[in-house]
Amino acid sequence: MVGLGIVAATAGLFAFQAVQTSSVKGTVSPADGAVRAWALSGTDTLKATIDKGAFEITGAKAGTYRVIIEAKPPYKNAAKDGVTVVDGQPTDIGEIKLEQ
Repeated sequence: MVGLGIVAATAGLFAFQAVQTSSVKGTVSPADGAVRAWALSGTDTLKATIDKGAFEITGAKAGTYRVIIEAKPPYKNAAKDGVTVVDGQPTDIGEIKLEQ
């Protein structure tokens, strides 16, 4: 019985150590001007497809990211620096307008 109590207590401690993940979302204008969104931070590289001008990059950890929008010609790639992500929270970076 004592062994079971120790296992349960240990499992409870590890439950609080779980890392919560977050997301980075936004829109791109024009809606058909880009294919992918990237989020870069240190060693993390995350990506998501852009669908009808909207994207959501999931699996982000807390930290500061650079978000890059991979554009289709004749548009140019766009970037937004200093995007702060908080554990367990979605971060909405709003609209990114692509230039030709």
